[in-house]
Amino acid sequence: MSGSAVGRLKAAAALLGPVWRKPETMMKIRVGFEMIYDCPQPTPMIFNLNVHYTRVSDLVGRDDLVFDPPVPVAAYRDSFGNWCTRIVAPQGRTRVFANAIVNDSGAPDVIVPLARQLPVQALPDEALLFLMGSRYCETDRLSETAWKLFGQAPTGWGRVQAICDHVHRHITFGYEHARRTRTALEAFHDKAGVCRDFTHLAVAFCRCMNIPARYCTGYLGDMGVPPPHGPMDFSAWFEAFLDGHWYTFDARNNTPRVGRVLVARGRDAADVAISTAFGPSTLTSFSVWTDEVRTG
Repeated sequence: MSGSAVGRLKAAAALLGPVWRKPETMMKIRVGFEMIYDCPQPTPMIFNLNVHYTRVSDLVGRDDLVFDPPVPVAAYRDSFGNWCTRIVAPQGRTRVFANAIVNDSGAPDVIVPLARQLPVQALPDEALLFLMGSRYCETDRLSETAWKLFGQAPTGWGRVQAICDHVHRHITFGYEHARRTRTALEAFHDKAGVCRDFTHLAVAFCRCMNIPARYCTGYLGDMGVPPPHGPMDFSAWFEAFLDGHWYTFDARNNTPRVGRVLVARGRDAADVAISTAFGPSTLTSFSVWTDEVRTG
């Protein structure tokens, strides 16, 4: 890890304490989206857009998905615990909308520089899945590169941070670089992408180094970030399993952020797609919002 990265960790650790600091004030965040699809025929669809069950107690009211025109709705919990909604979109235009208020601690992402990496034989069974390669994270093809890059880095938190530092420098962010089918290996070679590409590459490198890592998607606003602010979108980050806990890391922003609202977790983006259509459909309009609710 670079000297600057070590200094940043020490400074953040001094600010946050060994695990996290209790903020002076709570905050409320308004989150939501509107998407409009056009289907040339009735089309079954699945949406993965509700606030994650680990944040349900923070919701002020409900975050139900609203469909226009109204359609029959069914819901289920997938194998990762994400709440999924099923509909059959009618022929023509379908609007999907949600708006909710979420209570938040106002604390930035936790930093625990002394969190240790557990040996594979000491990992709990449920973490082992997140050591394996997946659709967008080709651990078999990135393993040699990962060990060359990070084999000498400190284990544990320091190694995950070294991975984030490298990915943050290696990939140039830009919405013009977005491509739904880009894998971690392709992101490594392309050196360009969006937040999901940063996340896929960091997740793959962590798994190559025997650190369980899982892909996360959700809302992340610009609270505490100076302008100019970019267009709002759903964000991707990841969690690494260290010292018996899952900790948040963000290779795209590579700094602790305030106000993350988790929507879904999985092995990679294939497990947490915001929508899946089983037939032809076109997304004709898309907007996302996540803002602090000012009171007084």
